[in-house]
Amino acid sequence: MANYTDIAFQNGYMNPDIYRYMAKQTKWIDRTFDFNFPLGVFPCILERLRGTPARVEELVRSFQPGILIKRVSNSWSIQEHVGHLLDLDTLHDGRIDDYLAGATTLRPADITNKKTWEANHNAQSIEEILKSFRLVRMHVVHRLEALDEETLSRTAIHPRLQQPMRVLDMAYFVAEHDDHHIARMTQLANILKD
Repeated sequence: MANYTDIAFQNGYMNPDIYRYMAKQTKWIDRTFDFNFPLGVFPCILERLRGTPARVEELVRSFQPGILIKRVSNSWSIQEHVGHLLDLDTLHDGRIDDYLAGATTLRPADITNKKTWEANHNAQSIEEILKSFRLVRMHVVHRLEALDEETLSRTAIHPRLQQPMRVLDMAYFVAEHDDHHIARMTQLANILKD
């Protein structure tokens, strides 16, 4: 499948002169990770997670309201990307439970994203999705910030990546996933703007 930038150029939505230097975004499932940073970066990662709802709210409110539920090539709309972040925080919360229970392997994500496809986020109010995301994300952040260094250092195998992941690494992984979808939202907005 072509990426958003290719589709935008083909349909005349984006000016190639403006975006010719933009690197194509790597698919999330193609990303690889080296979790080799010290525990001392956890406060910074936690702030990324805490700040995501505000960043998403500001970004979405900067877009023309009419573009929020438009899809490009049967991919998710901007509003569905926001809903996806909400949907996945249940998984992140469950993975904290996995670490606390001493699991050797984290619970898997549904790589088909069935929950997001079936949630019908486009039929919901963006304000309700944003409010729900903020509430659920703050719950995850509060749980993470209550963990001590020993717990933050616990490891379990990530089922898709097949590599050990500390709680610290899981938090980083979630922050990177957030940014992946925020970048997609921006790409969509650039494609769909008048």
